[in-house]
Amino acid sequence: MDLQVKQEGEYQYIDEGEGEVLLLLHGLFGALSNWNGVVDHFSKNYRVVIPLMPIYEMALHKAGVPGLVNFVEGFVKLKKLQNLTLLGNSLGGHVGLVYTLNNPKMVKRLVLTGSSGLFEDSMGGSFPKRGNYEYVEERVGYTFYDPKTATRELVDEVFGITNSNAKCLRIIAIAKSAQRHNMAKDITNIKVPTLLIWGLNDTITPPLVAYEFNRLIDNSDLFFIDKCGHAPMMEHPEKFNSILEKYLERTPITASSV
Repeated sequence: MDLQVKQEGEYQYIDEGEGEVLLLLHGLFGALSNWNGVVDHFSKNYRVVIPLMPIYEMALHKAGVPGLVNFVEGFVKLKKLQNLTLLGNSLGGHVGLVYTLNNPKMVKRLVLTGSSGLFEDSMGGSFPKRGNYEYVEERVGYTFYDPKTATRELVDEVFGITNSNAKCLRIIAIAKSAQRHNMAKDITNIKVPTLLIWGLNDTITPPLVAYEFNRLIDNSDLFFIDKCGHAPMMEHPEKFNSILEKYLERTPITASSV
């Protein structure tokens, strides 16, 4: 489906469907299109909302996990969202974890897929070389089990980002912020039902990271998808949606005012 980007104040976002709110947070090199399969499937029965995080535009001194959490807090307040099921991929999972800890009454379920917060090997251990399209293509392909999942459109987008000094500075600042902000001691305070959907072949946040999240979060369930890398909702959308749908049905939430 073609996602219609809306704007309200400083916020650009997707808002499709009606019902319980699924709030989706993308990763560092992520885009709204990463969630196409999820929006298409779940907007029939849920309200699917995706804020476009200002990773490449935010003030440099705010470029980090805390700044992105503040952004999400402001967006949720503006849209008067409540009783959230919060889904985060990669950096989006990290932001979702901190948001949940800071706003425990707002989040009813947490879904993490390839989340940072414990360990991540960003872009395969090195930052993309500017001006080298083949290198960027290889590194983007490294995100997936099947490199062909990295479409020309996605590679072009990342290539454009890495050729902008301003965007690169913010990406580096945010990536360093995420790596410094290890959440092992804090994650044990997550009490909401948590679903972990992980690519069995994820090389950026490997399966051991998923097991550690599962160990540290008491009320968590872990599912692996075989032949799958760092973005299960892109590489295996049908399997991802099936696991998520069954989990949502199994963990109904009681609406409450906040």
